Amino acid sequence: MADPTPAEIERFIAQGLACEHLDVQGDGQHFFATIVSAQFEGASRVVRHQRVYAALGDRMREQIHALSMKTLTPAEWAASPDAAATQHH
Repeated sequence: MADPTPAEIERFIAQGLACEHLDVQGDGQHFFATIVSAQFEGASRVVRHQRVYAALGDRMREQIHALSMKTLTPAEWAASPDAAATQHH
């Protein structure tokens, strides 16, 4: 089975989680995702990560060996320096 691409991981996450902003970078083995979703409102970081893993499902165990995440609500994203740098999306 081929290693997943960042675009495939974005698609998998987006299918299972409504995202306002989603960016995945990676090399086929290690990935870093910035995920902004209103579904994170009121949720701890652990619960936010569980929601992402649930969206990825079995793919997480089978294909994606190292995924680091930054999970933000829309308000947290709007206040973050990263948001200003990516307004072109």
